[in-house]
Amino acid sequence: MNQFESLEDYLERILMLSEENKPVRSIDIALSMGFSKPSVSIAMKKLKERGLIEINDKGHITLTGEGHCIASTTYEKHKLITDVLIAIGVSEEVAREDACKIEHEISDETFVKLKAYKDKLR
Repeated sequence: MNQFESLEDYLERILMLSEENKPVRSIDIALSMGFSKPSVSIAMKKLKERGLIEINDKGHITLTGEGHCIASTTYEKHKLITDVLIAIGVSEEVAREDACKIEHEISDETFVKLKAYKDKLR
């Protein structure tokens, strides 16, 4: 996994945690991802330097507009790919793991076509 894929995963996790309607802190991210607090702190510093997150004086992390855009796109890809893989018979656990890998590599064209195909099947 390259560095940007890792940062996308962090952004996606921040989005997921923020949807629980409580403040997101580095420790929440570390616990939910199974990473060490120092690793998460380094990643948060990189995300902040890139203008993708903000951290307030209480240590609460929020996505910037650009960060939210990246996170929501990555999360949407993850959910769609997971759903498609489950629909073709892949177990849920494997589908989620594979979706996490594929979501970073899939082209926009393929993603749009998969989304349209899934909508057509409904």
